[in-house]
Amino acid sequence: MSLRGRLTLLYTTMLGGILLLLGVGVYGLVNYSLINQVDKVLSETAARLLKDAYVDADGNVTIPYASTFNLTSGVYIQSLDRYGTPIIRIPPTLNLRLTLDPQVLQRRQFHYQSIYLEGEHLRVLSIPLTSMGRTVGVLQLATSLRLADAARQDLLYVLAAGTLIAMLVAGFASWLAIEQALAPLATVTKVAEQINRADDLARRIPYRGPENDEIGQLIATFNQTLERLEALLSSQQRFLTDVSHELRTPLTVIKGNVDLIRRMKTVDEESLSSIEQEADRLKRLVEDLLTLAKAESGTLVLRTQTVELDTLLLEVVKEMSILAAGRVRIKVTEIDQILVNGDRDRLKQVLINLIANAVQYTPAGGDVFLGLGKVGGHARLIVRDTGPGIPAEDLPHIFERFYRAEKSRTRGKGGFGLGLSIANWIVDNHGGYIEVLSQEGEGTTFCVWLPLLDEKSGSGVQPDKP
Repeated sequence: MSLRGRLTLLYTTMLGGILLLLGVGVYGLVNYSLINQVDKVLSETAARLLKDAYVDADGNVTIPYASTFNLTSGVYIQSLDRYGTPIIRIPPTLNLRLTLDPQVLQRRQFHYQSIYLEGEHLRVLSIPLTSMGRTVGVLQLATSLRLADAARQDLLYVLAAGTLIAMLVAGFASWLAIEQALAPLATVTKVAEQINRADDLARRIPYRGPENDEIGQLIATFNQTLERLEALLSSQQRFLTDVSHELRTPLTVIKGNVDLIRRMKTVDEESLSSIEQEADRLKRLVEDLLTLAKAESGTLVLRTQTVELDTLLLEVVKEMSILAAGRVRIKVTEIDQILVNGDRDRLKQVLINLIANAVQYTPAGGDVFLGLGKVGGHARLIVRDTGPGIPAEDLPHIFERFYRAEKSRTRGKGGFGLGLSIANWIVDNHGGYIEVLSQEGEGTTFCVWLPLLDEKSGSGVQPDKP
């Protein structure tokens, strides 16, 4: 059964149950009211009869005006002595002996009961008559329940018919209302099928209803999912394109040198050196890709320990000075003794990536300035170069994979656009963050903020950003 059918059945059944309970309550209340009215008539009639009743010389109860009592109320009367023998019957042809409970003479209180006598449904009131603490007789009054039974039966028919009609109307109305309410879901299904057939993740589901209801939230979430899938697919396609491009260049160089050696039939040292350099580039690319893949999948484990950040910086400066080879001057303008909690090898990778980028994009004769100090509860590492700077439109994207500012100018300088993405992930997972300040023609400054080591607990503190 469809969702529409199940919901319609559920609502109709619930309504039927509620109407059934309401009908039982109404039927019970009306029945109680009718019986109460009959009992009231019987009790008032009995009170009028017993008003002037007395016990005669034989010990029997005498009701002076019973024989002349007005019977327009439809009440039948019977008086019994203490032995159960009828004394008075009004009308005389009435036979209510069968209504006499064998225990009625022993009761001290009046008693109501409903009986069927010769096909007639009667309501009977039995009143024990006492004198001097003993029962001397019984007065019984009865009236027909024909009208009450007819009223109850008519009410039962009305309630049953009303419940059935209400359920039919409610079921039809629910069917239409649910169809309208579920119409957006049909649209979702249709659009999803079209997306599957056409692989068009750019499509979105239209919705004109309220955005804060369940359907609106579902469609908004579905559209957000489509948007993320579209961005993920675009990123994947861009990633494959960039990887293909990066692999093509070194492979072309290697193939060209191999062909040259084959034609010359001799080993050329320059060709071997070029092959070795390109092989190293491929190795670095694969290592960076594996690092990013592990980072994104959560399998890149950080082996944390206490790290002397100042010692690590001086170690990297020594290595990078060899890389600069006198073309660029690396200057440490400020250094402080700083301890952090982190993975020494990964933090060194961050320093190497940032300083290598600064050296790479700084013109010959330029300077790279390094600084390490404490600001509040953070260690602040500054890497500033005097290179051409980064265009403003590129700044928001420099931590994206394979993204490089001025690609046409920098393609072939050895970078893959992965270093900053890896560095950003490492710093973020150490509880820190990286800031970038750059202006074209005036150089670029990277600021790395890391939480200082809490010497009491041995872990990195997490103060507010300075």
